[in-house]
Amino acid sequence: MANSKYEYVKREFEFHRHLPASNWIVVRIDGCHFHRFSELHAFEKPNDDRALRLMNACATSMLEKFPDIVIAYGVSDEYSFVFREKTEFYKRRESKNISLCVSYFTIVYGMKWKDFFPNNDLKEPPYFDGRVVCYPNINTIRDYLAWRQVDCHINNQYNTCFWALVKSGKTEKEAHQALKGTSSKDKNKLLLQQFQVNYNDEPAMFRKGSTVYRDKVKTDDCGNPIKRTREAITVSNFDLIGPEFWENHQYILGEG
Repeated sequence: MANSKYEYVKREFEFHRHLPASNWIVVRIDGCHFHRFSELHAFEKPNDDRALRLMNACATSMLEKFPDIVIAYGVSDEYSFVFREKTEFYKRRESKNISLCVSYFTIVYGMKWKDFFPNNDLKEPPYFDGRVVCYPNINTIRDYLAWRQVDCHINNQYNTCFWALVKSGKTEKEAHQALKGTSSKDKNKLLLQQFQVNYNDEPAMFRKGSTVYRDKVKTDDCGNPIKRTREAITVSNFDLIGPEFWENHQYILGEG
């Protein structure tokens, strides 16, 4: 920028908050007014497989674009991106981390829309907001991801019951009232007894959300063994709360 008498406005009023070193950075992206957006585009209730796979495709593009993202977790219109502890992504500037992630994700969502909704034109532009949080160690990162997955289960189980009741003839108000104060066990019982639906048989993507990470691949595309392990970005629906996933993928967070 050329020096001028007006440059003081940058020097004296612009401030860049740098996120603390030796912390894991999580950028969480959420859809703005997606309740209206989903109705406008006739998303299936309680879950639209196309919309969820579109979100997963956007998350995959994020890992392709930004190598410092080691894992991402998404549910509904939300996605969390975990940057490695030692990242120097845009010098750890908070505003850059948020704005770049949100803008790139939003652009990809629009570009990939037709891949998943070929017969449904975008009627208004989708947009997302974002926040960034720092976590001090691996344990808190795992707890963060477990928290989001627990939230996924609670919300999806409720919504599965709610929309089953609505589709059976109840008003939305009546459905909310019927579910008021019910436990997880109560909801499972309701689905099984009234609708012959075993909640545990629902697709794992709906119940557990989606995890995107770089998997260690030891075979080529034809299934033949290869000498050198390569990485492939993978979308899965594993349980992140228990230890099994982390024991089998210690390299993701550098635990191995």
